[in-house]
Amino acid sequence: MKQKNVAIVKALRHAAATTVAVLVSTAAWAQGAIEAVTGTLQGGMEVVRIDLTEPLAAVPTGFATQSPARIALDFPGTENATGRSLVEVNQGNLKSVNVVQAQGRSRVVLNLKQATAYRAEIQGKSLLVMLESVPAQQGAAPAVQKTVFAESYNPDILPIKDVDFRRGADGAGRIIVGLASNQVGVDLRQQGKGLTIDFLRSSLPEGLRRRLDVADFGTPVQLITSTEQGERVRMVIEPIGEWEHSAYQSDNQFVIEVRQKKVDLSKLTQGPGYSGEKLSLNFQNIEVRSLLQVIADFTNFNIVTSDTVTGALTLRLKDVPWDQALQIIMDAKGLGMRKTGSVLWIAPKDEIDDRTKKDYEAALAIQKLEPLRTQAFQLNYAKADAIVDQLTKSSSGGAAGGSSTRFLSERGSAISEPRTNQIFVSDTQAKLEEVRELLARLDVAVRQVMIEARIVEASDTFGRSLGVRLGGTDLRANRGGDGGYALGGNNRVGFGTSYGNAVATSGAGGPVNNLGQFINLPAQALGGYDPSSFAISIFNTAANRFLNLEISALEADGKGKVVSSPRVVTADQTKALIEQGTEYPYPVTAPNGATTIAFKKAVLKLEVIPQITPEGNIILDLDVNKDSRGEGTTQGVAINTKHIKTQVLVENGGTVVIGGIFELEEKTDETKTPFLGDVPVLGNLFKTRTKDSRKTEMLVFITPKVITDRAGQR
Repeated sequence: MKQKNVAIVKALRHAAATTVAVLVSTAAWAQGAIEAVTGTLQGGMEVVRIDLTEPLAAVPTGFATQSPARIALDFPGTENATGRSLVEVNQGNLKSVNVVQAQGRSRVVLNLKQATAYRAEIQGKSLLVMLESVPAQQGAAPAVQKTVFAESYNPDILPIKDVDFRRGADGAGRIIVGLASNQVGVDLRQQGKGLTIDFLRSSLPEGLRRRLDVADFGTPVQLITSTEQGERVRMVIEPIGEWEHSAYQSDNQFVIEVRQKKVDLSKLTQGPGYSGEKLSLNFQNIEVRSLLQVIADFTNFNIVTSDTVTGALTLRLKDVPWDQALQIIMDAKGLGMRKTGSVLWIAPKDEIDDRTKKDYEAALAIQKLEPLRTQAFQLNYAKADAIVDQLTKSSSGGAAGGSSTRFLSERGSAISEPRTNQIFVSDTQAKLEEVRELLARLDVAVRQVMIEARIVEASDTFGRSLGVRLGGTDLRANRGGDGGYALGGNNRVGFGTSYGNAVATSGAGGPVNNLGQFINLPAQALGGYDPSSFAISIFNTAANRFLNLEISALEADGKGKVVSSPRVVTADQTKALIEQGTEYPYPVTAPNGATTIAFKKAVLKLEVIPQITPEGNIILDLDVNKDSRGEGTTQGVAINTKHIKTQVLVENGGTVVIGGIFELEEKTDETKTPFLGDVPVLGNLFKTRTKDSRKTEMLVFITPKVITDRAGQR
């Protein structure tokens, strides 16, 4: 009991000390108070006058928001002595002023009708906040809208270090300017259809005085021109289309982003994943912890900052979403964030990574100690053996020494029961839930695809052949007369197509007296058909001398078409094969010298693997063969083959020609007797002509169709 009383006394002493410390701290902060807030109009400019009991040491920090249009100023160590929290003004662009006191400071919020820039100056014990005028709603807007992005506090003229352009992840053009100091003043204004930026009291090195053509980057920005004009550097940005811009400065880096204006103007999406309300900030060497508190006050998020977050930052933002502003701050200081509900924990990235690693290690340790449960899963469409193999198989990592991974945990196991198509899984409760979700996606009916191919082979043949045969017969010697022709001196001469014909003509050779065929060039047979012929004989009145002429001719014209239409039905991403044809034997010599018989196919084959895309189209991996019997050889029958292998994308129910083969064979033959065949007109009696033309064409048509019901398979 005595020890317990001592502990209570120590606790009371500690609480009293804490209370005294809080009172002392509050007393230290309460150095002044806001006595009155009034709004006036001076020289056509709206001025908000804030009267205090003590003069300010410096202009208070503040920030502005775009929607709703507000300007907030923070007065540390200052109380609200006005007696009210709302001051109605309703003058010009200013609607009202809120004065709120919390955590040893007071915040003055100017509620505006339209967003505008401001500047503040200290005048005795008062702070004057001057609001810049906004263009009137009616009539044409002014050609130039000037915005003082940052006041110039740089006493010397310093050079610009760098001008760079990059394409953002959201397609925005990012112009990055490296400044020599964070005190450089910047004026930004929209002039005509472009942007003009002036860097006050700055110079531009010779190498940066250039005109950048960045149209090929695919952003709204087309040209960037940088020039030096007196004591300032002017940059002119020329975009195209409907666009909007935002600008921010982090220490010595000034960035302006120009992006395509969104169609939905009510939705603020200024970057990849940035959709917060716009705000404007202007701070010089502000503590990072204080800057994060400003973001917390604006967003109503609870921001918990680690004790290791230190340092100061110069930050200037103009019309930037608050979540992008927070990301800029964290990137500038190497910070990371973890979000839980409405609480943001911000700390250095190494600290967050270390905390995350410890959380994962703790979760892994719990998983190794968690009791196992066994659960049965009934499969409807998938095979139990295949699912068990997918759950339990291991796959090695790509890098050397990579660990094997599988879907179940290290202690998990699964077995299949093919008779009832069930699987039994033993694992932790969390892993069993993952298995249930996995099976809900895997155990589904596979869609069917019907693939129909049409192979059309068309042939067109034409042939023409013209020939003659010319011969003679002399029967005078055979009938007791004088054969041949007189030469003089009782000498005669006999003619023939050979030695025997010539002798027979003279009569010395007996009854054979045919002179033979002087010209034997008949028409050729085409397509298995013999040519027709016409013959004429010229003879004398004694019928003992004959001249025979035979003209033969053939003209053949043929057309044919063969249509093959294989059809097959298969499941999505499942290989299907259909073939029909003949196998021909041929001899093969075995290694031991014996002769065996093997077979080779001449078939019509369709092999296909379909894949249904999310849009409902079908990707086909096709292998089509159209073989036929060829000519015979000493080794067997040759195979004429036509083969197509390809991959195509076809819409459901559509037809596509995946390939074709066109062959044209033309041949002209002419056989003639030398010299005599070249004689005009009469030369046709001494020659034969044959013309052969063959055209063959093959086209392959493919029509895939997703089957939605049983009737479609018939």
